[in-house]
Amino acid sequence: MQDTPRLRTVAGIPVLFVMAAEPEYGPALRARIAPLITGVGPVEAAVQLTAALARMPTPPRLIVSLGSAGSNRLTQAAIYQVGAVAYRDMDATALGFAAGVTPFLDLPARIDLPHRIPGLPAASLSTGANIVNGPDYARIAEDMVDMETFSHLRAAQHFGIPLIGLRGISDGVARLRGLMDWTEYLHVIDDRLADAVDALDAALRDGSLSP
Repeated sequence: MQDTPRLRTVAGIPVLFVMAAEPEYGPALRARIAPLITGVGPVEAAVQLTAALARMPTPPRLIVSLGSAGSNRLTQAAIYQVGAVAYRDMDATALGFAAGVTPFLDLPARIDLPHRIPGLPAASLSTGANIVNGPDYARIAEDMVDMETFSHLRAAQHFGIPLIGLRGISDGVARLRGLMDWTEYLHVIDDRLADAVDALDAALRDGSLSP
């Protein structure tokens, strides 16, 4: 993890890219961005991004959370932007709260992300601390799953910064048997996420995306 995150300025807009783990950060992305690597899971994602934003003298105007995700219904190795994100770990239903709703926090179970890159398909995402595998997908209402985006969003909201989520589908059609089943298509996702970063740059330059 980096001591000082590096911003990418596009059309005068400082952008902070955030990823979970080095295996997702391939050569195509390395040629374009220098992300903050927060670590895996909701806790590391929240702590590291919050700490980084707190020590930045000039905050970004946009945060982009990108990496891989699992799905048993979306196209494998395709790129989707996050249309809405839920926190599957939160379950206070025994106290009368709806599943996914954090008690005494004025947020819905599924939070919409209004800032979008034109031309990229959107899908809903569920964040949690577990690897979703095989039949576990039947309990997930959202289209794809990861372990960091909701935490990145909450950190961004704390500082009043909009967030865009970009995810490439690395697994989910078949049951995961080990680490290689996750990493097998990360090189393809790296190339396609790089294309999405280029599309983001173009949208910021032509004004079709304005954070």
